[in-house]
Amino acid sequence: MLLLLVILLAVSAAIALFQRSVPLGEKIGVVRIEGPILDSKTAVDEITDYAKNQSIRAIILRVDSPGGAVAPSQEIYEEVRKAAAKKKVVVSMGSVAASGGYYISAPASRIVANPGTLTGSIGVIMEIPNIEGLMSKVGVKTEVIKSGRHKDMASVFRGIGSEERIILQNVLDDVHDQFIQAVAEGRKMPPGEVQKIADGRVFTGRQAVEVKLVDELGSFEDAVTVAAKLAGIKGEPTVVEKKEKTSLIDFLRGGLPKELSDLFPTVKIKYLFSP
Repeated sequence: MLLLLVILLAVSAAIALFQRSVPLGEKIGVVRIEGPILDSKTAVDEITDYAKNQSIRAIILRVDSPGGAVAPSQEIYEEVRKAAAKKKVVVSMGSVAASGGYYISAPASRIVANPGTLTGSIGVIMEIPNIEGLMSKVGVKTEVIKSGRHKDMASVFRGIGSEERIILQNVLDDVHDQFIQAVAEGRKMPPGEVQKIADGRVFTGRQAVEVKLVDELGSFEDAVTVAAKLAGIKGEPTVVEKKEKTSLIDFLRGGLPKELSDLFPTVKIKYLFSP
């Protein structure tokens, strides 16, 4: 009985060793960006790990996102840029890869989209709820004590003054310019050329190829083939991805319905395509 157990353990160890050694250096790592971009940690960690892993020859970023918050999009962009300097990074676009979803795709080695993918939407939006009328109807009034005249700027309890509107517009213009510069750098396009199509409009995948936002049309499987070819992988590559861990925090980050989130009055500045 003991001998049989030893043999089984030895066989299991040999199989595990074989599985690890055969695909060594012939692997493609997949990072999935799905839903609104509200946090960057998971994506950044996965991209960083794949970039450091010598057995991973290329990375595929599967993007199916309408975008989201500005800072997380910029953080993911930066990690994609760093990874692309070390090994090939191919973006595979799903149903939508717009606004922040396109932002994070721009620095990749190659971008592959489906013909009907919605992408582009190079622009910035700020949403400021105004519940002043509601508060007046229910008889609730807010009293504000502040140290500077703009300290309560964009308060949801009153409208926006003309001076405040100019200040906020300047903020959005600067963030918009950052978006344009990021796309220009990532796609190796003149900023002026990006500027012409950076008015928030969306493109289909086929249209995006014409304006140089996408390199070619294809499915996820096509993106795998492209990544393998760029990385010089011979034969069929092994596609690997991290095991998905779902938690309450993950749900709240990406799964909160828009109708529910809109119940909470907040000021939102974001790279987001939201028809």
